[in-house]
Amino acid sequence: MNETTDNYLMALMKDPASKDKGFMQLMEAYQKPLYWHIRRLVVSHEDAEDILQETFINVYRFADSFKGESRVFTWLYRIATNECTKHFRKNKNWMKKAEAITEKMLNDFTGNDADNSEKMLVKFQQAILQLPEKQKVVFNLRYYEELSYEEISQITDSSVSTLKTNYHYASEKIKQYLIEHA
Repeated sequence: MNETTDNYLMALMKDPASKDKGFMQLMEAYQKPLYWHIRRLVVSHEDAEDILQETFINVYRFADSFKGESRVFTWLYRIATNECTKHFRKNKNWMKKAEAITEKMLNDFTGNDADNSEKMLVKFQQAILQLPEKQKVVFNLRYYEELSYEEISQITDSSVSTLKTNYHYASEKIKQYLIEHA
């Protein structure tokens, strides 16, 4: 989506007569990228679906609080990221579930003589899972979403220098994990 379209959709959502129409269009535009952002953080499809639903409930509920001081997509990603953080804190066993999913994927690939690239992708995901929460979020936003540190700063409410440090440490930990689990 571009900024003009996003602003148009938010204007629709702020008008009670067109709120539902604007919301449906915004949801249609961002459902897939937000799902994959959430899914990379929580791994489980079911959990990602639940968190995505909560994200859009909050978008609908708090549309009037969007002041336009940031871009719409950073606001949406902030809500989704906050919902993931709530999920991490509320569900202490989410990590075991995510590890079990990636372990099953790795076993499925091994049993089917999958090529090394598929196995490496699963190990990469396992390495990301081992990161502390903040590093995991920053790494995913920077690596997968290719967001600038300034955009990530708006999403996470952290300084750019802190984000750069978190990304660097995350990258180093991932490299080390992959070396140790090759």
